[in-house]
Amino acid sequence: MEKSEESEELNEVKEEHHVHPGGKPLSRSKTKNKFLKKRRAKKSFTCTQCGKSFTTKQGLERHMMIHTGEKPFTCTQCGKSLTTKQGLEIHMRIHTGERPFSCDQCGKSFTTKQCLEFHMKIHTGEKPFSCDHCGKTFLSASELKKHLRVHTGEKPHSCSVCGKSFSLLQHLHRHQKIHTGVREYMCFECEKTFTTANCLKRHQRIHTGEKHHKCSHCDKRFSQSAHLRSHERIHSREKLHACDQCGKSFSIKTHLKRHMKIHAVEKPHHHSLRSR
Repeated sequence: MEKSEESEELNEVKEEHHVHPGGKPLSRSKTKNKFLKKRRAKKSFTCTQCGKSFTTKQGLERHMMIHTGEKPFTCTQCGKSLTTKQGLEIHMRIHTGERPFSCDQCGKSFTTKQCLEFHMKIHTGEKPFSCDHCGKTFLSASELKKHLRVHTGEKPHSCSVCGKSFSLLQHLHRHQKIHTGVREYMCFECEKTFTTANCLKRHQRIHTGEKHHKCSHCDKRFSQSAHLRSHERIHSREKLHACDQCGKSFSIKTHLKRHMKIHAVEKPHHHSLRSR
């Protein structure tokens, strides 16, 4: 929220502090700092709940909806409610299929500019956020924060119906649909319904034949990144899935499950021997 507010403020620098013909330009950093200091001094609308300040009354009113839970903008397609009109407009693109922001590297398109900017880091290889526990790197600070829960075991999001806890809020939301039965995302090709936009997106690749995920070792392509990761373990010989009965390891979880049936068959045989 604070970053987006600052970017909006900086965009106004260009308009309010552009150099007139014959005028002496200020340095970029001085202009920016002077403007932000002046702008922040004007923030006279303060939230009584958390102390955050805003330059306009409308900004404060919009922010207060976080505390009150008010969501006045409702989607006519699926009934989902949102706090802002802009949020509703972006949400509607799920139903219309509109993706106005395209990557000039691979052609992949996105519903928002922020999603495109995040995606571009895949091509640049930029992963500036590193985990102190395992060294794994991430595209954003929020991704790192979520990852850290793997090490801490923290699960702050609990289901109000059954009490099950989750490390990620989106996992809780996905789980809650088991109780509500809501499947708000529908495929226009075959009318199959899904609980999340990502599930629908993955499913649609069956119809389009789209395979964005390419193996760097053998050029084989996959429709899902999870399938690519499983495949690449063939090349790396990494075997993450170990049998708790005999210790044998497998690169793919389904191979472990298939292997476990051997032990399931063996168990009755061992019991019959003991009975003798």
